[in-house]
Amino acid sequence: MPKMVFISADGRQRWEVEAPVGDSVLQIAHRHNIAIEGACEGSLACSTCHVIVEPNHYKLLPAPSIDEQDMLDLAFGLTRTSRLGCQLVMTATLDGLTVRLPASTRNMLLG
Repeated sequence: MPKMVFISADGRQRWEVEAPVGDSVLQIAHRHNIAIEGACEGSLACSTCHVIVEPNHYKLLPAPSIDEQDMLDLAFGLTRTSRLGCQLVMTATLDGLTVRLPASTRNMLLG
């Protein structure tokens, strides 16, 4: 089974977890109790599942949709390799995917 790595915002914690093909990064994080909010439950209506993808993996990802780009514009601490975890679906090609959690999130649903 593919694996992926989550790194805390401060870089002090690292979690290597199983990442079933077909599951989103948000689903994988929740399954392993990794603190990614996902306030809209993956419906692409917020940016609280924002993750920062390591550059060597970012180039393997499909381009973000226009809707994802719009939500990313609302993300706190946006970077060139930022993506929404609810939109990143694991494939065998992404085995070893590494993402960093941002320092903070902005929940637009709560005001």
